[in-house]
Amino acid sequence: MRSISIVVPVFNEEENIQFFYQEVCKYMEPLPYHFELIFVDDGSKDATPFILERLAQQDHRVRGLIMARNFGHQLALTCGLDYAEGDGVITMDGDMQHPPEMLPLLLTKWEEGFEVVQTIRISTEGVPWFKSFTSALYYKIINKLSKVHIQEGGSDFRLLDKAVVQSFRRFKERARFIRGMIGAIGYKQVVIEFIAPKRYAGTSKFSLSRMMHFALDGITSYSKLPLRFAFYIGLLFALISFSVTMHVIYIKLFTLEAVPGWATITASVLLLGGLQLLGLGIIGEYVGRIFEEVKQRPLYLVRAEYKRQKQE
Repeated sequence: MRSISIVVPVFNEEENIQFFYQEVCKYMEPLPYHFELIFVDDGSKDATPFILERLAQQDHRVRGLIMARNFGHQLALTCGLDYAEGDGVITMDGDMQHPPEMLPLLLTKWEEGFEVVQTIRISTEGVPWFKSFTSALYYKIINKLSKVHIQEGGSDFRLLDKAVVQSFRRFKERARFIRGMIGAIGYKQVVIEFIAPKRYAGTSKFSLSRMMHFALDGITSYSKLPLRFAFYIGLLFALISFSVTMHVIYIKLFTLEAVPGWATITASVLLLGGLQLLGLGIIGEYVGRIFEEVKQRPLYLVRAEYKRQKQE
């Protein structure tokens, strides 16, 4: 009988874990698979680690990995994938927005021969229109910038064959955008659409700043075009600056409207100063990521692991 690992990163989800665990068991137990449920606690400050310890003691199928601090959602997923031992590995969130009732469908597609079963969120109940709009806009932008196509509405709810997981483990970059990594990794893939329900309890821990950082990781990990844009913008502003300079010379030589000193300030400071800061900011973002990579520090640290040995 084949085995399935279900990897669930959690952060301050004390209100959701018990119900999520019950729902996963309800849909997995009738299926002809051994399964393990791997919760990765990403530095929670509430009772999440204690709940995971209790579940692990009650059920040998549950493992709790307690990270040393908050490393972020993508590294928590990476940690779970590194520890997963199943023939197939499913990654999903523990707030019930990735419906456990879809697990049999993912496994059916896997049995059909697909090595990556990717879910696509076509909508989310109760999400403001602005968030939906900006999400759709982001995917359009990143697909224009990147050579790797990233499915609009893609989520981290997916099934990966063991061979895909082994290939994924060879990726060592620190700034991770797993949706792009899975899209670039290849293998035989299929897409399933779903409507994400509301959270079972609590509020989203994915703040605006986290979303911005996540979006920036996606762009800088899979595209060098921002650096090229900086060059083109520089060329454009150089032409504008030249035109403004010609206008300034005309005002100075052929009219009486010139104010002493204004020409130099207008042409050099307002145009070139802002342009230089823009270019330096883009270059600095890439240099900063090079700095993080060359240090070769561990991607994550696990402080504790909760599990109970299976009784023979």
